[in-house]
Parts: sequence; structure tokens; C-alpha cells
Amino acid sequence: MNERRKDLLFLAMLLAVLLLFFSKILFTHQIIRAPDIIAEFYWGVRDYGTRAFLDLWKVNLVADWNIYVNSGLTLEGGGASGQLLFLRNLVFWLFPAPANVAWYIVLHFFFAATGTYYLCRLLGAGRLGAFLGGLIFVLAPENASLINAGHVMKLATISFVPWVFYFFEKGFQTRRLVYFLTTAVVLALQFFHTHWQIAYYTCLAVACYGIARSILILREEQVVGKEFARLLGLNVALLVFFLTTVAISLAPLANWAKETNRGVNSGANVVATSGQKTAKGGLDREEAMSWSMPPEETAAFVIPGLFGFSRQEGGDNPTNIDVYYWGRMNFTQTVSYMGLLPWLLLPLPLIFRRDRYTWLALAAVVVGVLFSMGKYTPFYNLLFDYFPGINRFRVPKMMMFIPVLGLGVLSARAVDLLLDPALRQSREFKRYITGVALVPIALLLFLVIEVAGARTWVNLFLEMLAQPTRYQASSEQLVAQRWGNLVQETGIAAGLSALFAGAYFFYYRGRLSARMLIYLLLALFICDVGRVNAKFLVLTNEPQQVKGVKTPEIQFLSAMPKEYRVIPMDGDPMQYATAGIPVMFTSNPVQQRRWQEFLDSFNLLSSMPDIINVKYLLLTKQQFDQDKGTLLAKYRPAFTSPDGNRMILENPNVLPKAWLTPVAVQVPSATEALGALQNPQFDLRVVALVESAPPIPMLVPGAALPVMGPGQVRINKYEAEKIDLDAAVSMNSMLVMGEKYYKGWKATVDGKPTEIYPVDHVLRGIYLTPGTHKVEMVFDPTPFKIGKTLTLVSFAIFALFLGREVWLARRAKGARP
Repeated sequence: MNERRKDLLFLAMLLAVLLLFFSKILFTHQIIRAPDIIAEFYWGVRDYGTRAFLDLWKVNLVADWNIYVNSGLTLEGGGASGQLLFLRNLVFWLFPAPANVAWYIVLHFFFAATGTYYLCRLLGAGRLGAFLGGLIFVLAPENASLINAGHVMKLATISFVPWVFYFFEKGFQTRRLVYFLTTAVVLALQFFHTHWQIAYYTCLAVACYGIARSILILREEQVVGKEFARLLGLNVALLVFFLTTVAISLAPLANWAKETNRGVNSGANVVATSGQKTAKGGLDREEAMSWSMPPEETAAFVIPGLFGFSRQEGGDNPTNIDVYYWGRMNFTQTVSYMGLLPWLLLPLPLIFRRDRYTWLALAAVVVGVLFSMGKYTPFYNLLFDYFPGINRFRVPKMMMFIPVLGLGVLSARAVDLLLDPALRQSREFKRYITGVALVPIALLLFLVIEVAGARTWVNLFLEMLAQPTRYQASSEQLVAQRWGNLVQETGIAAGLSALFAGAYFFYYRGRLSARMLIYLLLALFICDVGRVNAKFLVLTNEPQQVKGVKTPEIQFLSAMPKEYRVIPMDGDPMQYATAGIPVMFTSNPVQQRRWQEFLDSFNLLSSMPDIINVKYLLLTKQQFDQDKGTLLAKYRPAFTSPDGNRMILENPNVLPKAWLTPVAVQVPSATEALGALQNPQFDLRVVALVESAPPIPMLVPGAALPVMGPGQVRINKYEAEKIDLDAAVSMNSMLVMGEKYYKGWKATVDGKPTEIYPVDHVLRGIYLTPGTHKVEMVFDPTPFKIGKTLTLVSFAIFALFLGREVWLARRAKGARP
């Protein structure tokens, strides 16, 4: 068997282990019970199986504006690159729903494990060690438990990380441009999978690796002159090519982010410093750091359930979780555990193989863990204050995928050392075995202390142990459950470490061969992480609305013109949006700043629902009975479900999609504008709140209005990215659209470009003079067009490089005797 076939055999074994390990979620008619999957992700992929095969490969790279979600939602085309994820389309088409979501996740795990395998091989590890390294990266509960959170695209994005480092290191070893360009393309493909925080953290890690690796080369090889310039040029080429390749997403997203609640003049610093035109922006410090890993939770690296598992969700909960997370983070849906084996193997390369790859992998572990601690370390606080981009993201603990990869690499190198027969005879190895034996002894001692001093420890940590959760009230029973689980998990960790120590002892005594030791360690590792991961692989039945069953409410609302919107107050709005019913609001972690301010001050009884075209409210009968005294002052019942449990209220005051206002009032601040919008007495049919002086004369408040009004507007075409209308105007007026103001929209009046102004804080409008006008609005943001061109040119250049590689390989093969 040649070398390539041996590698393929190990990859086949990796796939087999993954299929068996995750068989519960793969071979089922149920769906992963994660809110982010059921309420969001699955809605976008549920119909792939019904598509024609050729439709999977169709691409229409345009900047889109979604009229069904959040009163109009866009990333300025930043998500258009998702159309290039053809393998994603194929997976969702090939495998039956709803298990196709699980297949998508597990196949990305295989992709990640394969990348880790080849990375470890490139760094000099043997096949068995690389096999373990791949398993650690994907089976470590730190990564695998993300399934429970439903973070599908986060997992997909993480899966590219080993490949990024593989090609980057290949470039350093060969000093060939094609590998640096390939690294850039893989980084871009990772970015296209839409979890931009993971992509950003990967770029940080790549930058650190590139700097460290370059310094080591300069020091070890005494590189000067042309070689130094070449090394610098290769790194610069990677950076530039990444920016051009990813431009189809990065350019529009960078522009989009400026006006979000994480952009400039928001969050962390809303006031510009001296000499600056804009404030720093970003998230508020407390929000950004609220998912920092508390230092004490590093103990959970050894005792996984020390602070409980996950969080309790609404609905049925897994019976194998006795206690839910009670640590200092707000909550967590994952677990900070990588398996006990990687930590037991960690000392081996530090003792016996202290080369550059060991130190780089160790740095990934140490720095990654420190970064994940966020607010608890001066290190992260310094980065938050001064390093670009850090304050745009929350959950610093998300960096933990880098330490897991570092542990995988170190473990692979440790396996090679265990397979060395000379190692067992060394004095250092005897000390190492002693250290391994001390682990279960220390854990047993810890267990004895917990049991013997239970009352003392419970009283000492009572405030933490009694902390209530969303579903659990503080009680003596809760404290007892948490302490009992802590003791139980400590006992399990002690027993597991004793098994590992026993395996090492028999190997040291010569009663177990090195290869059998590795197999036994692998089996114990799989059992260890399998026990923990099983608590996060929870299934539930596919929701009826996801199956395409039209509820009576959806049937009623389907007759509503698309120019109007609804507010679902009775649950998930996405079931209505995917049924083609525009909804006013959907929960998104990042919102446009104007829109977020509008939502924060939203008043159902004011004119705010009218101007945003809210025609119907959906609520339960119980909600209606509680609030009907106030709701009936503005809304009227329009529909009751056959079972009597749900109601739809109609807003008779809703404004049309476009209207003319003859009065324009300049409001100096957003606070005043929002205050006026909240006032039920404020008539926004007549008055437009603007932010700058009107360019044409407009009536002032209180002025007499003509009997016939300012004119009439007729919508000719209302599409996602294009709106055509005719306006017959009798006096200078502001044409107000019940659509969000957004800088990517462009307007023409009678074929001539005209400026779009923000009106009523969130809406868009244009000024019109008397006469009959043809008005057209088109969503056509410039950054997307520039980014798309750069990306397509970059792909073409990369294709030429790949073609050259194929030609060189064939020529080299033909030259062989």
C-alpha cells in the first residue's frame, strides 16, 4: 500500500468514527433541538430537497433587500457570496430533511478533521498521531457542543481553520507563492460561511502565526537581502489577495457595519474624541465582555460538569443532564471541555520535542485561553481598547477553537513520542508517568475534601450555588443538586484519570505495547468525550409550521398585499416571513442604528405602526384579554383562529406604502424625533420630521391645507430592490415611503437622479414640486459592485495559478524515467 492510500485509509477511519459518534442525529426523522436551528436556520434550507438539480448551481450575485424580514433587511450584498457555497447546496439537496442539517454539520466536522490530520502530518506527526489530532479537534466538546446551540454556520466556519494553517505552513516550508494565495482563498471561503467573528479571530491567529513563523525563519536561517524581501512579499501577497478575494463580502459589510449598533458613534464610545470626526463605536464594554470565561472555569478542562452543563431551554430537556450551568457567564449552551487525554499528553512534546512547532502550538493554547477569559485579564482589556475590531464582537470565549487546534497538534506529536521505544527507558519519561499517576490521586483528594467538608464549602459558595436561572428558582434543593453534581463529576474525572494512569502503568511495565497503548487511549478519549457530548445531542420533532403546514392565521394573512406588514406577538415571526408575509420585526444581534432606536422607543398606540405599514397584530387570546383595554383604542379584531386560541387585530389607521406630506419640520436630534413619533397626537400623515432644512419651501405646522390635499401617489411596482410609482403633486411636498432609510437606495424623478432624505427618523423620502412625476427607487449599493469585481478577478487569477500548478505537475511526471 502506497503512502497516499495509507492516508486515505486513516481518513476513511476518521469518517467512520464520526458517523458512529453522531449517528443519533444523522439517522433520524427528527431535528436537532436548538432554537437557532428551529427558529432561524432551518427555514432557509428546508426546501432544498425540492429544487431541481441544476438550480443548485445557479448564481445571481446582486445586493438584495429582503422585504419580508425586519421591515426590510440587507447586508448590502455581503451575504451574496453564500451563493458560491455549492457543496452546501448539494448536502441539503442530497440528504433528507430535517436530518440534512446534522449531515451538514458532521460533514464539516470530517472536513475539519481531515484538515487537522494533514496539518499534523505536515508538521511531522505520524498517521496515528494525526488521526488522534483530527479527532480531538472535532470531538472535543468545546467544539462539538456547539451543535446544542444550533450554531451551524459557526461550525462550518471553524471547519476551515486547520486548512488555513495547513496551506500557510506549506507556504512557509516551500516559499512558493501559490500556497500563500491558496491560504488567502481558504480564508475568503471561510468568511463566505458568514460567521464573521470566527473568521476575524482566525485572521488574528493567522497574523500572529505569520509574524512568529517569519521571525523564527529569520533567526534560524539568517535570512537577509533578497530572501528577506521575498518572505515579506509572500506575506503581503497573502494579505492583499485575501482582501481582494473576500471583497464581495467584506466591502459591502464594512460599509453596512458603519451604521449599525456596533458601528461608529455607538456602543463603546458614542462621543468622538478631540480631533476625530466620528466616535470609536463598537459594543458597550460590559456587553462585549459578558461571555468571558471566568478563570475558575479552567477547572472544567479536567472536571467537565464542575459548573453544570449547558442551560435549561424551554420545552423538554435531556434526562442525562442533572444540573444546568450555574457559573458566572450569563448562560452557556456549550461546555469548556476538550477531553482529559489532550491535557495528559501535553507535557510529552514539551519535555521531549521542544521545537518551533511545539512552542507555536503551546502559544495557541495559552494565548487562546487568556483571550477567552476576556474581561478577567488585562490582556483582553488592552486589546478591546486599542486593537481594531475587537470591540465589534462579544463572546471572547469564542476564541477557544484555537486552543483546541493547538491541543490536537500537541497530542499528535505526543503520540509519536509514545511510539518511540527508547522513550520508555528515559528518566524523564519515568517522571512523566509519575505526574500522570498524581492526577487521579489529586482528584481523589479533591473528592474527599468535597465530601468531608461539604457543609463548609456549600456555605462558603452559597451565593453562587443558589443563583437562580431563567427556569430554576433559588432553593435549598437547587443548591443540593448543584453540589451533588459537582461531587459526582469530580468522582467521574478521578475514575477516568485512574484508567488513563493504569494504561500508562501497564505500558511502562512492558505489559502493553506502544501501539496498544495508543488504541486504548483513543478508546478512553472517545468514551470520555462521548459521555459529555451526549448531553448536547438533543432531538425533537420537526415543528408543524416548518413542514409547510399553513395555519389558519397564515391563510388569513396570505391575502394581505405585500405592501403591508404584521407584528407577530405570539411567537416566532420567521414562520410568517417564510410564508411570504412581511413582518415588521425579527430579532437580530446586529441592527441598523436608526432602526434599533426606533424599536427601543416603539409605541403600539402611536403613529409608529402606521408609518411602517403595520396592518395586523397577531397575539394569543390570553394576550388580548390582558391588554384589550388599551389595544382596542387603536386596533379592532379581524380574525380568531378556529380553536379560539389566537387572534388577529387590524390597524385601520395604517398608512399606504407612499404618501405626500406638505409640512416638513426640522428636528435637531434623534431624541426629539423619537419623542414626537411616540406621541399619539402627532399626525404624521401631514407632517414629515426631517433632519436638514428642506431645499424647497414647505408649509409650516398649523398652516391651512388645501381641501384636496397635497396630491396622490400610485404604486406601479413594488419589488425587493425596485419601486416604481407615479405622483400627482399639487404643492411642494415630501414623498414619504413606508420603507427604511438606507444609503444604498438611489432615486430618480422623471429620469433624473435625486437625493433620498431620512424622514421620521427611519423612513426615506424625496422632495417633489407640483406636477406629475415618475419616481423610481433602486437598491444599488456601490461597495458591492466594487467588491464583486475584485472577487471575480481574484478567482480568475487563482484559477490561472492552479492551471499552472497542474501543468507543472504533468511536466514533472512526464520528465521522470
